Amino acid sequence: MPHGGLTSHISYLSSLMRVMAFDYGTKRVGIAVTDPMQIIATGLDTIHPIKIIDYLKKYLQTEQVERFIVGEPKQMDNTPSQSAIHVKGFVNLLKKTFPNIPVEMLDERFTSKMASATIAQSGMNKKHRQNKELVDTISAVILLQSWMEKAI
Repeated sequence: MPHGGLTSHISYLSSLMRVMAFDYGTKRVGIAVTDPMQIIATGLDTIHPIKIIDYLKKYLQTEQVERFIVGEPKQMDNTPSQSAIHVKGFVNLLKKTFPNIPVEMLDERFTSKMASATIAQSGMNKKHRQNKELVDTISAVILLQSWMEKAI
């Protein structure tokens, strides 16, 4: 290996950062994250909104995140849905708490329906299919995959 090859490769890998997406709700927040090379979106967790900031602080101690993607709730006519005010408050909290991480909004229409369809086709038993936390996490994955496709 040429001089500095391994060192520069390790330096390159450590400079890669994840992108994190949120399907925000007043009862649960679905979280998805990319791998450091931003090739794959994976469901990370579903947690209560009150715990989200502490969760993120702990996560960011070990992982680098370059951007937050937050699902923007809209109605079919493109106007904000009833939950938009809560999402806006969450976005403001993210910006205040993590000022060095940009926050981007992305239309989340149909993500929950797509997540439910994905779960239904997965072959899981009825109890698992009705798990709302799983729907929220998969919704966040779908949101993140959508963002990744637009970023290409």
